[in-house]
Amino acid sequence: MNDAVPEAEPGQGRPQEAGPQPPEDGPAAPAPLNVPRTPTGHPETDAHVERLADADHLTTDGHAEVYEDVHRGLRDALTALDARPGPPAPTRPPGTTPPRGPSGLVSDPPHEHRS
Repeated sequence: MNDAVPEAEPGQGRPQEAGPQPPEDGPAAPAPLNVPRTPTGHPETDAHVERLADADHLTTDGHAEVYEDVHRGLRDALTALDARPGPPAPTRPPGTTPPRGPSGLVSDPPHEHRS
């Protein structure tokens, strides 16, 4: 049994090895990241998350624009949740004013101390 590596014939160069090859002179072409995106069930949110796939076809310097756009859309969706009308805030019965202390500020009502 011979463990020697066979010599390449003249003009053929080195035999190809398996595994990743060093990069060429230029940058690599954009490639999909294949990150799974699970639907949330909220159509507006799902549309923003799907927009992230646009970054797969851009060079690295184009990613920031997509990420910022998605972030802005998700932030606006969350802000809209806070702006929804809710139940009215509790109010005092008409004709009542809160008690004021000596400084003129609203103070807590006095407590009766019993011993």
